[in-house]
Amino acid sequence: MSDAPCRSIAAILPCRDLDASTAFYKRLGLQLVSDHGSYRLLGDGAGWQLHLTSESPQEWLVPGQNPFGLYFYTDKVDEIAKAVHDAILGPVKAPIHKPWGMYEFAVSDPSDTLVRIGWPSRLIS
Repeated sequence: MSDAPCRSIAAILPCRDLDASTAFYKRLGLQLVSDHGSYRLLGDGAGWQLHLTSESPQEWLVPGQNPFGLYFYTDKVDEIAKAVHDAILGPVKAPIHKPWGMYEFAVSDPSDTLVRIGWPSRLIS
């Protein structure tokens, strides 16, 4: 068996506070894989990968004007929504079925990145 990585893609996300962002994404199910000071790698061991960095130009992260967004696909939408709500990570509306066929909810991370968590409605039992 080869230990070569499977084909994948990971977002590199600028953030103002690495510790706050790391804690936020841990509540979504990611774990710290490696820490390189101003650059951290997170993953869930099942396909989610995220790189956080504080090396980005500060003008990229003007409060209230962050243009970045992430979409996490998972069948654990309700479980994650409850974890986010219980941790009081900001206003969280309950997941709902959207017209585009996804059961999802959205929240902002500590750097105001839009984070959506969802799963196809047709696959919800």
